[in-house]
Amino acid sequence: MENYTFEDMWLDLKNGYQIYYTYVKNRYVLFKTAKNCYTQKLITDNPKNPHPRMTMLTLKRVKEIFPFMEDIEYKVSTFEMDN
Repeated sequence: MENYTFEDMWLDLKNGYQIYYTYVKNRYVLFKTAKNCYTQKLITDNPKNPHPRMTMLTLKRVKEIFPFMEDIEYKVSTFEMDN
């Protein structure tokens, strides 16, 4: 995904894709929840590097962390929230 740009990711999010990525040694899934509102959900558990399980992000914040995202994947399936 060397040629995967922020604009590509933004379009994928806009079109309903879920973006899976590694950031600061943790694996996350990112998806759009509303206009200019994205949910970042922690999908790995690293007790030595604790992070919030869910975080709401703006597009500006997503753009700031994009250069540091690793192992980016996108998926079509519907994300299910834990109850």
